[in-house]
Amino acid sequence: MIQIRSIAFFLSMLVFTPLWATICFLTFPFIRPAKRYELARIWNVTMTYLAKQICGIEYEIRGMENVDAMLDQPVILLSKHQSAWETIALLAIIPKQLCFVFKRELLWIPFFGWALGLLRMIHIDRSKGAAASHSITSQGKKYLAQGLWIIIFPEGTRTPVGSSPQYHKGGARLASATNAWVIPIAHNAGHFWPKNSFLKYPGKIIVSIGPAINTADQSAGQVHQATEEWIETEMRVIDAPAYKPK
Repeated sequence: MIQIRSIAFFLSMLVFTPLWATICFLTFPFIRPAKRYELARIWNVTMTYLAKQICGIEYEIRGMENVDAMLDQPVILLSKHQSAWETIALLAIIPKQLCFVFKRELLWIPFFGWALGLLRMIHIDRSKGAAASHSITSQGKKYLAQGLWIIIFPEGTRTPVGSSPQYHKGGARLASATNAWVIPIAHNAGHFWPKNSFLKYPGKIIVSIGPAINTADQSAGQVHQATEEWIETEMRVIDAPAYKPK
């Protein structure tokens, strides 16, 4: 049954994505960037909904009040990265226009990547090291000033469930340089939509949103440490057996 559901979800994505991207290509030149985001976000809302209806992947959000309290502030979201699910669902969940920081190779994905390139996002060449870091800072300042929130996965790439990867400091540096607040996010999506797995498993993903961290007068190292400690401490709670697939 899991295999059948996973195939059905893949086929639904295969059909909907080109249609959605075509609509974006035809309308984006005529609408403002904020409207482009709302139109593009329909894909995220739809895929999150289909994952629930077809694959049985539900989710529970804890700590949304921490987001609601900061809607008028510059914020950088630093999220755990176990799965493709959070890259889709966070845009559907967070009631604020988000700007992702991602590797430029994603722009080469047919339809999805092409549409992504038409939005206000930060895409970087990881091979350029310091230049990539500088690009994140300069573009991040610009988009924060425009009222967008930046979302960064400090682990850099999807990590297997149960692993203890090294967190990168790029997000903390950007927050410290801009005095933006940091909101940490933990989740256990990797149990239900595993990394590099075609199969999707039914169950309820726990998305836990932490209290905002004030970066004023804090070094990037202090922000980095506080963020990592909160996320990893929360992961030990939501990775408990009660929150794993049966």
